[in-house]
Amino acid sequence: MIVYDFVPDEEKVLEQVNGDTLAATRKVIAVHINYPSRAAQRGRTPEQPSYFLKPTSSLSLGGGTVERPAGCELLGYEGEIALVIGKAARRVSLEDAWNHVAAVTASNDLGVYDLRYADKGSNLRSKGGDGFTPVGPSLIPADAVDPAKLRIRTWHNGHLVQDDTTEDLLFPFARLVADLSQLLTLEEGDIILTGTPAGASVATPGDVLEVEVGTIDGALTTGRLATSVEQGTTAFADFGARPKADDLQREEAYGSREAAGLAGVGEAPEAGAAVGPALSPELKAKLGSVATATLSSQLRKRGLNNVSIDGLQATRPDRKVVGLARTLRYVPNREDLFKTHGGGFNAQKKAIDSVNDGEILVMEARGEKGTGTVGDILALRAQVRGAAAIITDGGVRDFTAVAGLEMPTYFANPHPAVLGRRHIPWDTDITIACGGATVQPGDIIVADSDGILVIPPAIAEELADDCIRQEREETFIFEMVKQGNSVDGLYPMNAEWQARYVEWEGKEGNAND
Repeated sequence: MIVYDFVPDEEKVLEQVNGDTLAATRKVIAVHINYPSRAAQRGRTPEQPSYFLKPTSSLSLGGGTVERPAGCELLGYEGEIALVIGKAARRVSLEDAWNHVAAVTASNDLGVYDLRYADKGSNLRSKGGDGFTPVGPSLIPADAVDPAKLRIRTWHNGHLVQDDTTEDLLFPFARLVADLSQLLTLEEGDIILTGTPAGASVATPGDVLEVEVGTIDGALTTGRLATSVEQGTTAFADFGARPKADDLQREEAYGSREAAGLAGVGEAPEAGAAVGPALSPELKAKLGSVATATLSSQLRKRGLNNVSIDGLQATRPDRKVVGLARTLRYVPNREDLFKTHGGGFNAQKKAIDSVNDGEILVMEARGEKGTGTVGDILALRAQVRGAAAIITDGGVRDFTAVAGLEMPTYFANPHPAVLGRRHIPWDTDITIACGGATVQPGDIIVADSDGILVIPPAIAEELADDCIRQEREETFIFEMVKQGNSVDGLYPMNAEWQARYVEWEGKEGNAND
């Protein structure tokens, strides 16, 4: 049994967290979103609290060191107030709930975003690692504080990055205790992590993280919970999930695309602003100025023959779009899996809700035409987000409404059925197949009425320049044929015609000066 032998709070002396203090801890329960500042940052405010479990083996008493696993990039930190349960709570009322809390202390809810994909929301691997829940260094007696008058602060290498209070929590601490106790018994020693405010970010090896909890008036404090980050050296085994990071996870880990060094979100780009890391306005203009037929020809010269998304039609065949690919993969429906992955804020909705200005959402639907893969509401949401287009090799639902949007949608056919008839939304921002072509996040998509092409970013600049030169040559050839010249030796040009072209190009250039 845990005994909390606290001295009177006026003496300002607190019990240190130690092995005996938490020996009976059987559960560590964490709240997803609880601070208004974090809700604003995430762009969603939950109506009810939601939770996940962390193993007790993740506890690290008093801080110390934590390992960023080998191969991982995004070790996120979140300063939190931890509640330590003092007596069992089962179906307790809001009025009685705080009486079941023995103490509060500081905690750091650490996790690697590189593994978030692996457990579909349970956070087991991403947040359950050894040492990923440091707590301490001291306990503040629950009966010595007003739970609505606490302050949480976090320092990253000495810089204050989180500073908030519990005055306006979405879910006050007593509500969390009462809510959880309705279904499960909170046992003596159990810990509840109560959410993090805005300012959580990413730490790298060599960094020092400090978290402190205290009363707003500064009378009581846990002291600073210090955790040093070191680099892990043991690689993950090849039979399990391996770390992988993408821009969506970087945005989530750092708190914003700007903080992660990525393009802005939800804002109209200023004139001349880059659409994405591989698509400057200048490059976008170049690619938009040449025909997809020319692009296809130049790609073929480079040995790239399988880069066209085939068999689709367009809601706006009059439009030409150029943008960076974001990807979404559906797998064939299986009823038990649809129950876990098909409802709520699933992968489809996450993809739609995170597409950024100028990006193109490309969906792998396996060419399945027997159901829709996007409808009017989600297509409208993508348009509002600034998406340049949606491409799916499956069906489109609510076709008339989707076709009426300014944003083009490329699709196999209209179909009235919801996606659950044939699909489960499964993964986002991974390599997919669409219309017979492989598409990776960050590939450049060029689409018009002639077709849809996938361009590797590494060759895009050179490709665009060669296409522009090719079209200038073809303009010359067209003019020569128009004047009655034979295509023999002209198309393609022999040495004589090449010389005449150079002369023509010089005159055209001078005329345009």
